[in-house]
Amino acid sequence: MRKRSLERVLVVDVEATCWDGAPPAGQVNEIIEIGVCVLDTATLERGERMAILVRPEHSEVSAFCTELTTLTAADVADGLSFVDACAVLREELGSRDLVWASYGDYDRKQFQRQCDTTGAKYPFGPRHINVKTLFALAHNLKSEVGMDRAVELAGLPLEGTHHRGVDDAWNIAALLAGVLRRARR
Repeated sequence: MRKRSLERVLVVDVEATCWDGAPPAGQVNEIIEIGVCVLDTATLERGERMAILVRPEHSEVSAFCTELTTLTAADVADGLSFVDACAVLREELGSRDLVWASYGDYDRKQFQRQCDTTGAKYPFGPRHINVKTLFALAHNLKSEVGMDRAVELAGLPLEGTHHRGVDDAWNIAALLAGVLRRARR
């Protein structure tokens, strides 16, 4: 058994196919981008970041989805299969051995759903941090808030394009670093 590290947290944000309303007949939400940012837990510095584009197999990128994420069908057409994207997380980033974090529970549940339906091997270990809940608790909020509002409350700039996985992962890593910094004071 490999040692599970606490030296880095793998911050993940996914974008998935979506529509303005219910999915069209025969289509389902599928991950089209996996944004990743590595947070060094000693220095609280954000390091490596990457966008893994994923080709949808059972849905199309709608105009609504493109408006929200800026990703087009052409952008993801040459993306990896979901199975291969999960392999990249495991093999290149060591996702099974790291604590991973996301903003809310959507990303964790979407990975579980999509792994169940595709037969892909779940790319993460059991240790997940829900930064949305953690941030609300750390800031004594009455309820959880969206990522863009949390960035504002933390006094941080919203960097990049909101609803692009790679940029949202970068911003979520900054929020997590802030919570950890406060806890260490």
